[in-house]
Amino acid sequence: MEALIPVINKLQDVFNTVGADIIQLPQIAVVGTQSSGKSSVLEALVGRDLLPRGTGVVTRRPLILQLVHVDPEDRRKTSEENDPNAWRNMRLYKGVDGEEWGKFLHTKNKIYTDFDEIRLEIEAETERVSGNNKGITDEPIHLKIFSPHVVNLTLVDLPGITKVPVGDQPKDIEVQIKDLIVKHISNPNSIILAVTAANTDMATSEALKVAREVDPDGRRTLAVVTKLDLMDAGTDAMDVLMGRVIPVKLGLIGVVNRSQLDINNKKTVANSIRDEYAFLQKKYPSLASRNGTKYLARTLNRLLMHHIRDCLPELKTRINVLAAQYQSLLSSYGEPVEDQSSTLLQLITKFAAEYCHTIEGTAKYIETTELCGGARICYIFHETFGRTLESVDPLGGLTTIDVLTAIRNATGPRPALFVPEVSFELLVKRQVKRLEEPSLRCVELVHEEMQRIIQHCSNYSTQELLRFPKLHDAIVEVVTSLLRKRLPVTNEMVHNLVAIELAYINTKHPDFADACGLMNNNIEEQRRNRMRELPSSVPRDKTAGGGSQGDQDVGTGNWRGMLKKGEEGVGGDKSMLQTSNPGSPQRGHAVNLLDVPVPVSRKLSAREQRDCEVIERLIKSYFLIVRKNIQDSVPKAVMHFLVNHVKDSLQSELVGQLYKAGLLDDLLTESEDMAQRRNEAADMLKALQKASQVIAEIRETQMW
Repeated sequence: MEALIPVINKLQDVFNTVGADIIQLPQIAVVGTQSSGKSSVLEALVGRDLLPRGTGVVTRRPLILQLVHVDPEDRRKTSEENDPNAWRNMRLYKGVDGEEWGKFLHTKNKIYTDFDEIRLEIEAETERVSGNNKGITDEPIHLKIFSPHVVNLTLVDLPGITKVPVGDQPKDIEVQIKDLIVKHISNPNSIILAVTAANTDMATSEALKVAREVDPDGRRTLAVVTKLDLMDAGTDAMDVLMGRVIPVKLGLIGVVNRSQLDINNKKTVANSIRDEYAFLQKKYPSLASRNGTKYLARTLNRLLMHHIRDCLPELKTRINVLAAQYQSLLSSYGEPVEDQSSTLLQLITKFAAEYCHTIEGTAKYIETTELCGGARICYIFHETFGRTLESVDPLGGLTTIDVLTAIRNATGPRPALFVPEVSFELLVKRQVKRLEEPSLRCVELVHEEMQRIIQHCSNYSTQELLRFPKLHDAIVEVVTSLLRKRLPVTNEMVHNLVAIELAYINTKHPDFADACGLMNNNIEEQRRNRMRELPSSVPRDKTAGGGSQGDQDVGTGNWRGMLKKGEEGVGGDKSMLQTSNPGSPQRGHAVNLLDVPVPVSRKLSAREQRDCEVIERLIKSYFLIVRKNIQDSVPKAVMHFLVNHVKDSLQSELVGQLYKAGLLDDLLTESEDMAQRRNEAADMLKALQKASQVIAEIRETQMW
């Protein structure tokens, strides 16, 4: 099981090569307030002075510290770093004894045997990214320490919790630091090392407080109590170390740090650990074996190994899922273009096929949120256009006065014995003309949908086009131009369909003849009913025309009757429709026969009502016949002149416009970031596959 931690270190190296943080690997996150002794604890675990020190916020970037135990007799194990010259390069450095060295990820293969240089490099790298204004950043520094005196561990040193900004720190420095800490300790695969000074109240420990926010059960939290030697005289940490004050499931471990004076006097970590052991034996003899830096290192090593063992199955699943996702992503980016002519022809053919399939409803990618392609065109024909035509009132915009005026104008100077046919044609053409506007709107809607299909194919069906933005734009331009050329042709045909209906009013149409016959029967039946209702004393010949003599005068256009009826209407019948007519003759005034007669609003005679009713019924009957024809013929014309024509000629149009030798290089130029994204996806896929192999090797050796 001891080999599990190097495996995690190897996985960390794999993902570091691609600069990715998509896998949350098991690690130990060190949390504590400023001056709580975090840095001293870490240096004690390493056995070396390597961390920057000072006042205020010193740790301003997360430091991912990997401790790798190496056998002093075989230090060539560093070849696992994929650098065959690592051992040779290490020999060139004059360090303490050559047994310990460090490597940063950002300096590649450079090896540090002088730990003062490591500290200076941490400071320089921190200022390079975070600046020198005490600000923080979440971009980590990766440092690996090789030594025969360490146990295998992966630790993350986080900025110390602070409350009040100092100097030129941001006002929200407390929030920034807390968010950064929570981001790392929220990783369910991490162990939280909460550092608290013994000379403070454990109940107010900020480290334990923030740890409980993400780990309320304490299953991942280990508490470290520092500065045991600085407690007030007469007090001790016995209750704290026994877990009586703040119980922590993974336990509490006390340590003794070097003081600032010790650091200034260059007291070594080894001497400090020896003095720590003596202090624990003297002050806490019964707990000495379960406290101290060495015990802390062994405990962390054991906890991390068990934690890794528990996390590996889920980690393997996560890696496999990500590998499949990146494989799919890499496939979508396509391979680098080798044969330009073949590639261009394939892309054009595929786009044309997908465009036609979208219209026919056989596309591979079918929308589930809205209608598109052929389905929307069908909806336009039978729902939008059909309902619009049905909502057109056959007599809309036509008043009774309009009908009566048309009848009179059609008779000329002679009184009419019958309803003139010319008035019917005049009025029905006016109504049929109203069908042209919704018909042309139907063409416009279908044209817009065919334009939308271009974008649909680009987004869902032919993602390869996204690699070549110039080719995509060129295809859109060609298809748009083709649609634009077909639009006036289709509009002209639809206009002609309405013009054809206006050109010849077919009163012999079977449906219209049946309607006329039925209407004549109804009118005759109504006339008989009125005749039966007349008193027997009234002679039948007096009812000729369906009214009195006065009505006959009005019905036959007699101006005296009209004038008389108009005067009666003004003086008596209040229910009659009134209009002001300055030109009308007034009682007691002479009548100027040269004035153009203007009809006075009045109550229609029985004959006028009957004539208007006949015309209105004829108009309605014929209009419904024409509307039915238009509703059937317009979709057919749109399909033939626009939809089907574009489908049939799209492939040849694209090839003719784009498949040219002089355009190949320009059209098949990839977008600027496509090559970079393909390389990144390939690197990530390679890293994931390598990580999967590492985990597979663990299973084969049954390390867990």
